[in-house]
Amino acid sequence: MNVSEKVSVPISEVAGLHGADFGPSSWRTVTQEEVNLFARVTGDPNPIHLDADFAAGTPFGQRIVHGLLTLSLVVPQLDEVFEVTGAGMGINYGLNRVRFPAPVPVGARIRIRGTVSSVVEIDGGYQLEVPVTFDVEGSEKPACVAEFVLRLYR
Repeated sequence: MNVSEKVSVPISEVAGLHGADFGPSSWRTVTQEEVNLFARVTGDPNPIHLDADFAAGTPFGQRIVHGLLTLSLVVPQLDEVFEVTGAGMGINYGLNRVRFPAPVPVGARIRIRGTVSSVVEIDGGYQLEVPVTFDVEGSEKPACVAEFVLRLYR
């Protein structure tokens, strides 16, 4: 694993995380099997994700990963580069903004990097705004840029 920088702090020091950068995570390959499973679970059978012949005739020239699948892969990659110890519970409270500037070709490798842009004390813990960028290996544009809102409770 080639992780550049992991942020790891106890819950008592979360207030000091404002401006902290983390990552990048290690590269992770997104497989056709994962795309197929995601399509089944979500009921999104768009042929751009599933049909190689159809996808070859599109501007992308090949099958691409669902944007929402890419977004959901933040969990294991974030765990690799960002950790708050001693928290009683952490939740994904939502997203402020999400964009998908470039596709992720099936079989490509992605990784994340990010920054803690805001830390606010809330009843029982903290709310963090964490913009995260999903890089695609070999692409100049990111696959996804998303501002996550996380809540960590003592």
